[in-house]
Amino acid sequence: MKKHNFSAGPSILPQEVFEKASKALLDFENTGLSIIEISHRSKEFVAVYDKAVALVKEILNVPETHEVLFLQGGASTQFLMTAINLMKSENGKAAYINTGAWSKKAIKEAGLFGEVNVVATSEDTNHNYIPKNVEIPSDVDYVHITSNNTIFGTQYKSFPETNAPLVADMSSDIFSKPIDVSKFGIIYAGAQKNLGPAGATLVIVKKDILGKTGRTIPSMLDYQIHIKGESMFNTPPVFAIYVSMLNLEYLKANGGLEAATKRNEEKAALLYNEIDNNPSFVNNVAKEDRSLMNVVFLLKDESKNDEFLAACSEAGISNVKGHRSVGGFRASIYNAMPIESVQALIDVMKKF
Repeated sequence: MKKHNFSAGPSILPQEVFEKASKALLDFENTGLSIIEISHRSKEFVAVYDKAVALVKEILNVPETHEVLFLQGGASTQFLMTAINLMKSENGKAAYINTGAWSKKAIKEAGLFGEVNVVATSEDTNHNYIPKNVEIPSDVDYVHITSNNTIFGTQYKSFPETNAPLVADMSSDIFSKPIDVSKFGIIYAGAQKNLGPAGATLVIVKKDILGKTGRTIPSMLDYQIHIKGESMFNTPPVFAIYVSMLNLEYLKANGGLEAATKRNEEKAALLYNEIDNNPSFVNNVAKEDRSLMNVVFLLKDESKNDEFLAACSEAGISNVKGHRSVGGFRASIYNAMPIESVQALIDVMKKF
């Protein structure tokens, strides 16, 4: 039976990427060595790294003002790394917009380094919308947002205008649509949604905003050290970077971000249309803020939840149970999710 994996992450990747990666595990480019045992300083891997960085810059149109890094520790490490690199050591302030669980975690970590102003929140309605027309204080060192909220199914369609560096956690929607990188001081993203396997974290940082905090930063948390070392201050996540490179190659060969955006919009439209027109289901997210990556929905009769999950399992559909904080169901439809899998889920929904 064909499996339809709607996992929020680690998520599916294109089958072609899996196949190439599996071959490299046994013999990487006829070296007789596995990709996971070659030296990260070898010319073979340096070529992989350079290509991965070049593809990020090409696909996202990254300006020369910004540097691309592949680091470790996931978005969770970036919660504190962005703060320690940007918040001044004396009277440091940052503005955060709270749109859910991951925003809250970022706010908590930033509070270790200075004053955190939560300038807007959607907590009043359990994060089912994105705050608009937010007033940003003029004296903050940076502004932080989470561009897509995997748990609550909301997504920024446009970004706040600010004079301070804009920092964005884009873990769950980077490479799903075009973005203007020049508007951001830092973009960071765990790889395990649209980019690659868990283990690598993509960071795109504007170089001239660094080195201004007046604090001593531990080496592993200092962006400037990682830039100088070209992401190899310590041993990088070799396999995760390699698979990310393969996936970026696949994305470029299949129409880039414009084509990906079209596919993602088509998949989301199909699923939201079923939810809106099926009397058994409901989506409580503000329509203008609905995520194209993570579609959350509820059965109006919650007593049928187990019955629906059983029907999904019978149809080869996995990982659609919603997060415990919102309940119901969640279908993560990242770039690699084929429209056929979305249709398979819709077919099950129609039976209810």
